[in-house]
Formats: sequence, structure tokens, C-alpha cells
Amino acid sequence: MNKSEVLDSEGRRLSPCPLERARRLLAEGSATLVSEDPFAIKLTRKVEIPPREQPAAIEIVGKGKSILLHTCCGPCSTYTVERLRQQGFEVTGFWYNPNIHPFSEHERRLESMESYAGSVGLPLLREEGYEMVQFLRLVAGREARPERCGLCYRMRLQRTAEVAAARGFDAFTTTLLISPHQNQDLLREIGADLAREHGVDFHFENFRRGWSERGRLTREHDLYRQQYCGCVYSEWERYGGVEIAQEVVERDHD
Repeated sequence: MNKSEVLDSEGRRLSPCPLERARRLLAEGSATLVSEDPFAIKLTRKVEIPPREQPAAIEIVGKGKSILLHTCCGPCSTYTVERLRQQGFEVTGFWYNPNIHPFSEHERRLESMESYAGSVGLPLLREEGYEMVQFLRLVAGREARPERCGLCYRMRLQRTAEVAAARGFDAFTTTLLISPHQNQDLLREIGADLAREHGVDFHFENFRRGWSERGRLTREHDLYRQQYCGCVYSEWERYGGVEIAQEVVERDHD
């Protein structure tokens, strides 16, 4: 052992110090020997120990409030649901993602979302049907980012705001706010517009601070992890068609 235990004059344990320094303190008369094995000394003075920093308190902004959370997938819901609950919100999930392509991918993500919701006791509302045709009509001729993304955000959040208002929720928000791949400023702008339109608050928060925790919770719950955002265009871009896709869009706009 090359360190000495150290106590202050009131017997409070301090950080260990090297043996050489402990012996020097003994020789100087600044400490007395407590034990040879393990080597321990007691200082002749009281040491002021600063109080430990307490973790920052979570602001209970949602106490007594209900919130409808648009859920894009199981993984992005993990941290977001936990965070909203910590803030006091009564959280209900809402599934409406007509952008997800193909239908088999939509169903796989929905199954993952339902699995997570069941494991954490999250009520989950589901918009019936699969409105991919309406989504494709909406973005036709406007497939380039960020325009198509803005249209996609508005389509999904529009329905979320409608349901939140109709069912008497105090607020609505979306798991899209956790992803570093989404345009957070645009989501905030659209959410605020829809809040004014429907008379229900849009809760904005930078959930990205929980991105790494999202990864841990996704593994803990063994959730399906998708490899692209959702729409056929993002799938195309993800698997190597970025330049071709942009070329087609630019040609069509000429």
C-alpha cells in the first residue's frame, strides 16, 4: 500500500494521501499516527469540507397537465417519455406516421412502439389506416429537403394537434425533437403555428440531450432500430441514392 488514510481532527475521513506526505506531516507535528496497518494518520486541525453538489432539480413544468406525444418510433419514445414523466406530465402516445415506407416497415415500427408502450404502461392512441398515398401526393414535386421534411412534420403534427384539442389534452409534442437528424427549429415553428390554430399548447424541449440515453434504453428494451428516417426518399438517400435523388428533383424543377 503506497497511500495513507487521512482523518481530520474531528475524525472525518478525507481523501488518502501518499505515504511520503503522511510521514512528513507526522514529523512536522501536523498529524498523529492512528494505525500502522493500514497506515492512517489524524490531522491536528479541522478541515472544512465543501458540501456535495446536489443534482439539478427537474422543473415540474407538467404537474397536473396531460400531454399527447406524437411518437415516430419506439427508440425515440424511450427517453422522451421518461423525461416528460419526470416533469410531471401525464403522457399519452399517439401513432400517426403515414410517411413510413414500405407498409412492412410501418408495421414493424408500430409493433416496436406498442411493445415499448406496453412495457412502461404508456397509453397509446393509434390513427387508423395508412395514409401513404396522401403523403406522397403532398410532397410530389417538392421532394428535396428541407421542403419535404417541413410538409411531413406539418402533416403529422397537424393530426396530433387536432386529436389533442378534441380530447382535451393540455399540450402536445413529438419524439422527433430528440433526433439530431431532424430540423428542430422547423419543428418548433410548425408546432407553435398549430398550437395557435388549435388552441392547445405545443411543448418544445431540446430532447437531444437524451440521445445517448435513448440508445441505452433502446438496447434495454430490445427495440427494433430502423436504419432510415421513414419515407421512400430518406430510404433512397440512406442507401446511396443521394446524388441521383437530388439530380432528379433539380431536373424536374427546371
